[in-house]
Amino acid sequence: MEPVLVCAVALLLDQGLGEPRRRHPVVGFGNLASRLEWRLNRQPGAGLWRGLLAVTVLVVPLTLVAWLAVCLAPSWLVPVLEAVGLWLALSLRGLREHGLAVAAPLERHDLDGARQAVGGIVSRNARRLDEQGVATAATESMLENGADAVFASLFWFLLAGLPGVLLHRMVNTLDAMWGYRNERFLTFGRVAARLDDVMNWVPARLTALTYALLGDTRQALRCWRTQAAAWESPNAGPVMAAGAGALNITLGGPAPYGDRLRPRPVLGVGGAATAGSIREALRLVTRGAWLWVALLAFGAMMFTGGNG
Repeated sequence: MEPVLVCAVALLLDQGLGEPRRRHPVVGFGNLASRLEWRLNRQPGAGLWRGLLAVTVLVVPLTLVAWLAVCLAPSWLVPVLEAVGLWLALSLRGLREHGLAVAAPLERHDLDGARQAVGGIVSRNARRLDEQGVATAATESMLENGADAVFASLFWFLLAGLPGVLLHRMVNTLDAMWGYRNERFLTFGRVAARLDDVMNWVPARLTALTYALLGDTRQALRCWRTQAAAWESPNAGPVMAAGAGALNITLGGPAPYGDRLRPRPVLGVGGAATAGSIREALRLVTRGAWLWVALLAFGAMMFTGGNG
């Protein structure tokens, strides 16, 4: 039952305290990564090996420190370290705050305020989005980041403990910083991007299944099966297709990035995204996180009872 309790405590800490406003370890890691990237990637298109070196230097020592901390700490301290580490990796409350910051002005028909809020969480050109475009961008962000910042963290903790959740959070952060297909990061960021794809492959599909179970199951599974492969990202496709199907809304479609309109396939079926769909996506993620804890607790009790 200890892993179940750690997950529950971490989620409660996240809900009650949110992310640290000052000196967040992920922010500090990001600053360190930025300084290293500046040194190794001064010339656009730096080689793949420099990207590999950067990932290795940043990720391996800190993962070893986490492993040693768990191995050397007294047994009573280990679950405390794990709960705190998982809390710092999770971002359920932060996700909700970002989502509601977009939904609230949309509901007031304050398009400028909604554009400003959504511009902080997506990379598309928010100034060119109408109300539907803002709602679509925010709903997609809630579903996709629910997979990255909630379910993947829970998965890697359950699979590999504190070192696993720390490793995933670092790789995911590097992918968010370096995983762009532009001149600067096309080769340098490829290792981080591919490693993130590998580490999120299973969690993304478990997330898609979770969304399906908690929404329109048949529609979600159908959209996942028929639409996900058309999406550019191998992991975001299943998550957003299943999420859109579960909520009975339409996501995807052309979106403005910079000065051009990027074509994207349509995901889901039903009406267009609205401020309400942002809130529904957040409820889907929150309910899904607690469903995982409930299922884990049930499994632990069944295992314990069977052994007894």
